[in-house]
This record gives sequence, structure tokens and C-alpha cells, in this order.
Amino acid sequence: MKKLNLPEYPFKLREHQGKQQIFDPMRKKYVALTSEEWVRQNFVAWLVNEKKYPAGLIAIEKELVLNDMKKRFDIVVFNSQFVPSLLVECKAPEVKITQKSFDQVARYNMTLKVKYLVVTNGMMHYCCYIDQQKGEFSFLDHVPDFDKLF
Repeated sequence: MKKLNLPEYPFKLREHQGKQQIFDPMRKKYVALTSEEWVRQNFVAWLVNEKKYPAGLIAIEKELVLNDMKKRFDIVVFNSQFVPSLLVECKAPEVKITQKSFDQVARYNMTLKVKYLVVTNGMMHYCCYIDQQKGEFSFLDHVPDFDKLF
């Protein structure tokens, strides 16, 4: 897998039925090792190890319903009251982050109403703060540490 703009972490990898898999500690199972999954696993490890996000408050690949359509978000972080607070959309490293990427995560946020949105391809990471009451957003130069989310 491609080296990302994140620290390197030790992952459990295996080959199963001729396909590469990576162990996801959040879902507690091996999943297909795609480029997007590589970004997702590295970003979660970064959130937990560097930004001190509690692993127990992170959900991966969960379903949500948006306009009667089932969608799956990549990563959501909850606060200590289990209110969604940060939403992450992961793209493969070779996928350029565009307005379409932000539109996708913003649509998901219509349901979740988090304060922070992140879009990453493992090489570039964009974070914005959403002021739900004012209906405004501002881009940040970093992803906040867990204790700064609230």
C-alpha cells in the first residue's frame, strides 16, 4: 500500500482466499484491504494515537438513511454523551479531493449534524467547523484533538 501523509502504524495484514485483508480493531474483524480502507485504518489509528480520540467513541462504516436512501459513512466520532461530533469521509490516495467530496460529506451531515467535517485521501486532510446555529462553516488548519471538540 502507498505511504500516506500520516505516521506509520503496525497493522495486522493477511491474505485470505487470494485477497489482502487488514484487521479493523473497531469492527473487530478482517476486512478487504482496498486503497480507501488503507486510508480509513491509518486515519483512525492517527485519531486514536495522536489526537487522543477514545476508540470506544469511534464508529466505522455505519449506515444512515438520507432522503429514504441508505448510505454508509466512513468514520464518526461521538462525544462522551454519544452525540455525533466529527464526521470523516475517506477517499483512496489516488482520488483527488474535490467539491464533490465535500458535497458528499455535507449531505451525510444533514442527518448527523456534527460540528466538524473532515475529508481525507491520506495525503491531504481538510477539516472544517460547522456552526449549525449560524449556518456557517470555516476551514481549520488542523483536526482538533479530542478534548478540543467540545
